[in-house]
Formats: sequence, C-alpha cells, structure tokens
Amino acid sequence: MTQDIKKLIDELQELDHKNLFGDDFFHTWDKSQDELKAIWKTADILRAMREENISPKIFDSGLGISLFRDNSTRTRFSFASACNLLGLEVQDLDEGKSQIAHGETVKETANMISFMADVVGIRDDMYIGKGYKYMKDFSEYVQEGYDDGVLEQRPTLVNLQCDIDHPTQSMADLNHVIHEFGGIENLKGKKVAMTWAYSPSYGKPLSVPQGISGLFTRLGMDVVLAHPEGYEIMPEVEEIARKNAEEYGGSFTVTNSMEEAFKDADIVYPKSWAPFAAMEERTKLYGEGDQKGIDELEQRLLEQNKDHMDWECTEEMMKLTKDGKALYMHCLPADITGVSAEHGEVAESVFDRYRVPLYKEASFKPYIIAAMILLQKIENPEEKLRELVDKANKRLDK
Repeated sequence: MTQDIKKLIDELQELDHKNLFGDDFFHTWDKSQDELKAIWKTADILRAMREENISPKIFDSGLGISLFRDNSTRTRFSFASACNLLGLEVQDLDEGKSQIAHGETVKETANMISFMADVVGIRDDMYIGKGYKYMKDFSEYVQEGYDDGVLEQRPTLVNLQCDIDHPTQSMADLNHVIHEFGGIENLKGKKVAMTWAYSPSYGKPLSVPQGISGLFTRLGMDVVLAHPEGYEIMPEVEEIARKNAEEYGGSFTVTNSMEEAFKDADIVYPKSWAPFAAMEERTKLYGEGDQKGIDELEQRLLEQNKDHMDWECTEEMMKLTKDGKALYMHCLPADITGVSAEHGEVAESVFDRYRVPLYKEASFKPYIIAAMILLQKIENPEEKLRELVDKANKRLDK
C-alpha cells in the first residue's frame, strides 16, 4: 500500500501547483486546473496515509483558528479534523465572547488572533455582499501585519463558506464524484442536475448551488441548474459557469423544470436555497436594523416556498434519471419528508437508500481542507510527503 501512496505523490509532482503556496483559498474559479487537481490528489494521499496508520503531521505546534459567523456541524468538525490531522491545535473564536462584541475592528481581530496561527478558516455566509468582503479584508489586514513585522509568519486563509462560494464543500463533493465514477477522466459529458428543492425554512445560502455550478463545469460536465421562477442565483456566478462550460467542453443550462433537469441525469443534487434578490433585500434590512421588515420578508418567503412544495426528490423523480440510478448528493443536513420536516427536499425512502454514499460524500471534506492547508503552507509538498511516508511514524500505536 505504501507503494500506492508513493505513486500518488509522483502524480502530484506532475501538476503545477506552486502558486498555492503562501496563498489563500477563496473560490475554486480563482485556481488553475492543475491546482484543483493537486488538492484532490493531496486529499487522496492524506486519506491513504491515515488508512495506513502513517502520521501526516507537518506541524510540531501552531494554531488553526476557526471563525464561524453562522451555525455549522460538518464544516466546523471537518476544519478541526483537518488541522488536527496535520498537527495543529484548533482555537474557535467566539465573537460573542471576544472584544468584537465591544467594537473591536476587523483589522485588530485579524492581527490579534494570528500571532501563532498557521491557518484561519472563516465561515460567513449569512449576508449577500458581506461574507466574501469580510474574508478579503481579513486577509489584507493579516498581510499588512506580516509586512509590518507584527506577525512572524502570515497565516493562510481558507473560505469555509461565504455568500458567494462554498469551495470546501464543492471540492469534497467532486472528490466523491471522482471516486464514484472511477476517475476525473470519466466525468466529461456526465449530466448533473443542481436543482432547488422545497424547504420549510427560508434563508438557506446560495453558495452551494453556486459552488457546484462554478466547479463541476470545470470538468466538462453538463450542469443543469433548475429552480422555480424567482429563485435565481447570482448572475455573475452563472456567467462563470457558462465560461467554464465553453472552455472545458461541457454545458451549463438553466431551467424552471425539475423534471427536465432530472431526465437522464447521472448525478442529482436537490437542495433548497433562498432567492438572490430576497437575500439582497435581507442584507439591506439587517443593515438598517429593520427587524419588522426582516420578519415580514421571512413570512413572505415562507409563503412563496409553499407554492413549490412539489419540488421534491421523490422515487418518481429518481426514475427519470439515467437508468433510474443517478447518484443522489446533498451537503447535509437534508430536509427529509416525514422525518426532519413534514414536507421537505427529499423523500425518506430516497434518502435512506443513499445514506451510506451521502456519509461517504461528507467524509471527503476533512481531507480536502487538510490538502488546502498543506499545499498553502509547504513549498515542496511532494518532498515532505515522501519524507513522512518513508518515516512511517505510526499515528496510533495499536
């Protein structure tokens, strides 16, 4: 098995990923094709090392700072797992218990939490036009602190979900797809149905459908974005997906029919999200402190959702897919009809049939995040990985 790991390392060396070193990870569309492939390859190497009980620790000490401005289970624990896998201790920044609650600026926060930090993971997906900007500002202030000699080293930043993209999710999702279909070379021409689905909640982020649209089109796949009228995503992300499809030989289409998207699909991803225009309105209302307006918007959107309760991944919808056996995907947690919701995104029988593949899908995220960190912190990752494999230090002495 060690020879298999070394083969993966040799394959990693064939990819041009040098620009990842010392960089941040904001969006998948900011990265080259080789850089994305390098992250998937490194994730596979790290996973194989853990399976072989080989320690992949590249750090003797240091911090991974997690800053979650929205609730999270999978991404929060995936970031913690990734940092721990590489030898970093994780410190969660609770804004309610910090000086941020007393008016501390982003510039001060960025520098004060970064003294011994190697990586900062931020999730800020609640407000359109705010999350990505916060991350960019944070990154610039950290760079400023490093240039001024305040910080001995510059921690890199990983976008753990913003208002525009959810790169760790989409990268993990595609890593799952790569394994399910037997390699990247087998994905060209595969039809992906990224569809809206009914949920009894109103404010789910747009970053998952946007992330899938912006990434899966990079591999020549035929991505169909389906949603009811009025549930559009950001137009600039649609444009990115169209350009990707044109460059990489796939296609990107938009439809208001879930059935059309599911027909002959190889992969289906039914997931609720809030309308882009409504989320812009929500951000404005929060900025004005208009709680009455926010409450009214929420009720209006919940009623609007009810007009589309038939947008559900049912057994009948699955029969429309290629041979009735499309790979069902979800970032989780899903709104399961009759289980977690009276009416939801997916029928209980469909979800239960795909439960194991769904859990496998989620399992790729810690390794994707760890791969991002490793490639951003190590200038010659192949040399370091070979050294770790040759030493073969046991992660756990059984």
